[in-house]
Amino acid sequence: MTALDKIIDDFSFLDEWEDRYRYVIELGKALPDLPDDKRTLENKVQGCASQVWLVTHASGDPENPILTFEGDSDAHIVRGLVAIVLATYSGKPASEIAALDALDVFGKIGLVEHLSSQRANGLRSMIKRIREEASIRTAA
Repeated sequence: MTALDKIIDDFSFLDEWEDRYRYVIELGKALPDLPDDKRTLENKVQGCASQVWLVTHASGDPENPILTFEGDSDAHIVRGLVAIVLATYSGKPASEIAALDALDVFGKIGLVEHLSSQRANGLRSMIKRIREEASIRTAA
């Protein structure tokens, strides 16, 4: 079972939205802290109300590298959203990442409609940034 499968499975057991929000916050707390030297303007995701940083690492085949991501946020719930986004995308080939819309995953667990419009926009910005990085690396 992948980390993402476990998250989706865990969500299915939580009926109350308050419990689901607590779970998202717990996912964020489990996310490793991003070192200060990676909290740069270059790594900052534009379009998020909270501060969000994403760092991309590529390895393997230069034409379709495996991408792994580090991420962090200064807001608890957003940090949990970062954890879910990373579970969705990290460790996959760039071509697969470019084709995968994590909003579908968030839709499956019913999370998007329970986010404020600012958080939903920030989530879209994170996903867009990751998919653009993947597209660039498959085109190189």
